[in-house]
Amino acid sequence: MSIITSRAIKRTVPNHPASEAVLKYALEVVYNVVFIVGFTIIISFWTGKTAQVIMLMASFALLRQISGGIHLKSGLACVIVSTALFTTLSMINVGDNSIYLNVLSLIMVILFAPSDIEKQTRIPKKYFPLLKGGATAVIIMSLLLNSQTVSLGLFVQSLTLISRRGVK
Repeated sequence: MSIITSRAIKRTVPNHPASEAVLKYALEVVYNVVFIVGFTIIISFWTGKTAQVIMLMASFALLRQISGGIHLKSGLACVIVSTALFTTLSMINVGDNSIYLNVLSLIMVILFAPSDIEKQTRIPKKYFPLLKGGATAVIIMSLLLNSQTVSLGLFVQSLTLISRRGVK
């Protein structure tokens, strides 16, 4: 779908400064987000967990933007796994264990963030400690917020920081 759209853009605006490949990549990112959010919210109407999936997606996305994490190999896999993940997580009740999830998330962020963002960002490496600080601040705010849903979303996102490269 992104290739068709990027070709149509280049036909319509042939002098557009972005190449077809750049447009295709940007559209893939946009389509992934739209499909993940759209499918997850549609399913949440059926499960009755709309508030939870919105909080999960927002907390996961916020931490992901500043901490990075592993990526799946294809956009389709990302849509399927993310939609299933958010839907499943919205049904989990962690009870009083949210503080433990936050503490574990904090440890993982301190040890591993930022992770796998070198090819995903234009932020110079010298600013990576600020990203770690921002990710740490998000987890600390979650401790203060004491939301089971937010804690769970941040915990799962912090798991994606672990890579074979080890501690940073």
